[in-house]
Amino acid sequence: MVRGLYTAYTGMVNQQKRLDTITNNLANASTTGYKREGATARAFDEVLGVRVNDMTSAYHVTPVGNMSLGVKIGENYTDYSQGSLKNTENTYDLALEGNGFFSISFTNKQGEQSIKYTRDGNFTLDVDGALRTTDGDYVQGEGGDIYIPTDAAKVAITITGDIYADGEYIDTIKIVDFENYDYLKKYGENMYETVDGAVEIDPSAVVQQGYLETSNINAVSEMVEMITITRAYESNQKALQTADTMIEKAVNEVGRLG
Repeated sequence: MVRGLYTAYTGMVNQQKRLDTITNNLANASTTGYKREGATARAFDEVLGVRVNDMTSAYHVTPVGNMSLGVKIGENYTDYSQGSLKNTENTYDLALEGNGFFSISFTNKQGEQSIKYTRDGNFTLDVDGALRTTDGDYVQGEGGDIYIPTDAAKVAITITGDIYADGEYIDTIKIVDFENYDYLKKYGENMYETVDGAVEIDPSAVVQQGYLETSNINAVSEMVEMITITRAYESNQKALQTADTMIEKAVNEVGRLG
């Protein structure tokens, strides 16, 4: 009975983790370049159950079979599949079609700079002509920070990321890809940073000017999954209450007979 309490409890904790992940997905369904996250679960290693102090077994320890002790929370994973492209017709809205990431020079609150990666191509041009993210971080080109003349009548960006202002070549947007996305760690909602072991490879992505990549969240599927998780949580909750009631009876009623 006590084991039943712990088994039901681990089930509830696992379902709560999955529910938190889905809630975060739904909250970012409209976030440009957001990639869906999922949660995994693993069963605890099975243990061999045995009878102890059994008067009918001549005090021998008798195996009764394997049993599971519930589930434990596994790792979260990220679904990097392509999101839909939305036409904005804005000059500095860029979308990547295929595998790859924009390189961003990111500055944290302590003033420390580092390179982050994103699929969010919602860029703007500041008064100095620097191409920035909506948070003010610099978009990187092959030559470093990208500067475009503010008085240019027409800015064209090719599918390879080459930037032309009134027909004059400015720079090429730096797009990178990685051999294994397991070496990427999420930073914020739609940015990533590398960990030790990340290997850069040539990207297959092409740049689409005047478009933004929407999130790859299917709101209907997420809502259905949320309902399923809620029901599973309620089932574990009922199992926990049942086990608690049985233990209470064992203590208060059966124990009184002794």
